[in-house]
Amino acid sequence: MREYGQFYIGGQWVDPAQPQPHDVVNPATEQVAGRIALGGTSDVDRAVEAARAAFETFSQTSPAERGELLSRVIEEYKKRAEDLAAAVTEEMGAPAKLATTAQVGMGLGHLVTASKVLADYPFEEDRGTTRIVREPVGVCAFITPWNWPLNQITCKVAPALATGCTMVLKPSEEAPFSAYILAEIMDAAGVPAGVFNLVNGDGPTVGATLAAHPQVDMISITGSTRAGVEVAKAAAPTVKRVHQELGGKSPNIILDDDAFEKGVKIGAAGVWANSGQSCNAPTRMLVPAARMDEAAAIAKASAEKVTVGDPTGEVKMGPVVSKAQYDKIQGLIQQGVDEGASLVAGGTGRPDGLDTGYYVKPTVFANVSNDMTVAREEIFGPVLVILPYESVDQAIEIGNDTPYGLAAYVSGSDQDTVRKVASRLRAGQVNLNGAAVDLNAPFGGYKQSGNGREWGQTAFADFLETKAVIGYTPAEA
Repeated sequence: MREYGQFYIGGQWVDPAQPQPHDVVNPATEQVAGRIALGGTSDVDRAVEAARAAFETFSQTSPAERGELLSRVIEEYKKRAEDLAAAVTEEMGAPAKLATTAQVGMGLGHLVTASKVLADYPFEEDRGTTRIVREPVGVCAFITPWNWPLNQITCKVAPALATGCTMVLKPSEEAPFSAYILAEIMDAAGVPAGVFNLVNGDGPTVGATLAAHPQVDMISITGSTRAGVEVAKAAAPTVKRVHQELGGKSPNIILDDDAFEKGVKIGAAGVWANSGQSCNAPTRMLVPAARMDEAAAIAKASAEKVTVGDPTGEVKMGPVVSKAQYDKIQGLIQQGVDEGASLVAGGTGRPDGLDTGYYVKPTVFANVSNDMTVAREEIFGPVLVILPYESVDQAIEIGNDTPYGLAAYVSGSDQDTVRKVASRLRAGQVNLNGAAVDLNAPFGGYKQSGNGREWGQTAFADFLETKAVIGYTPAEA
C-alpha cells in the first residue's frame, strides 16, 4: 500500500491544510493500491506563493545553469526508472514492457530533448537597433491526465525548467504515484526550492483554483475538451496564457494501393496500444468502399491476436484506468451496435477468462458512417471504427469532418500521394506510413483539440514572453 499524504511545496514535503484522503485503485485488481491527500485552495495558494518567490531568482539564471540542472534531473530520473515503471503499471494499468519502454521512456525523452534544445536556443537576437529578448513567462500551473502520466508531465516540466519558469503541478488523482516519484527526483536533483511544486487534488477544486489564480501567469492542461473549456473560462478574468492539449478522433486514411494490408495492420495496432487510451490514437480508419471486407478481416485478425490480462505479465494490453472509463467504453460499444455498425471483433464485456479488472475487448466496427456516435465521440478505449470512402477527396472530407484536429494518419505506397493527402488534413500532427515518434516534432491540435504546441524547440515558445528593447544598439550618427 502506497501512502502519499503530503505535497511538495517550496522544496519540502508538507502536510495539507486539511486532510482529505483519496484512495487510488489498481485497475487490474480493482483493489486500493494506495492513498493520497487531496488539496484545497489554501494549499494552492501556498504552492503558488512558493513558485512566485522562486521565480525572482530562477528567472535570472543562465541557460548554462539551467542546462546543468536538467542534466542532474535526467541522471536522477534514470536511477528511478524501475520505480517509475512499476508505479505507472500499478496506477493506470500499462503493461510492464510498455511502462518501461514507452511510458517511462517518453518522460526521459522529453527531458533529454529539452536539454539539447536549450544548448543553443536563441533567447536573444538583434534586429537593427532593437534587441529581441525571450524571457520566461512566469509561474506556470500544469494539469495533467492519467493516460500517459510521465509523458504529459515532463513535456511541460522540461521546457518550463529550460526557459526559467517556476511551476505548480496537479497530476491526475487517478494516477498520482509516478508524479510523486518525479517530485522526489526533482528534490534529489537539487531543483531550487519553489521552482517545482506538487499539489494533488481534483479538477473542480485544485484545477479550477490554479486556472483562476491571479499569481499564475500560464495554465497548461492536457485533458478532455470539456475540461479545457472550463479551464479557459476560469483563466479568462486574469488574461493569463492558456495552453491546451485536448481530445482527438484521429482519421487514418488507407490509400488503395499495394501497401493496403500493411497500412491496415499498422493502423489497428496503433489503436490497441495503451489500451486505446491515447488522444492521438488512429481510431477512425478510412478505407476504399470496395475493400471494406478486406480491411475488416485484417483488423479482426489483429484484434484477436492481442493478449489482454495482468499488466505485470507478458501481455499486449492491460486494463483501462478505472471503472468509470470501463463503463463509458462499454456504453459506447453498445451504442455502436445499436446504431447499426457491423461488429466484427470484440464487443461488450470483459475478455474471456478475466472476471476482475477493467479489461476491455479489442473491438472493431466496420461499415461505420461518420454520423454514428462511435465515429464522432472520443471513446478512449481499444475500439477501431472503419469507414468507407469512394474517392480520396471524399476520404479527406470525412477525415476533416470532426470537431477535433489533434492528429491524422495516411498510409500508401506512393510518397508523393501520401504527402498531398497529408497537406489537406486539418490536424496538428500527420503521421505518414507509421513513422516513428519524433520528440522534436511539435505536438498539439487544431480546432477543439486545443491550442499551443508541446515537444521540442517549438514548446519553448509557449513558456516565453517576447520583449523588444528599442535602441539597445544606438544607430550610428
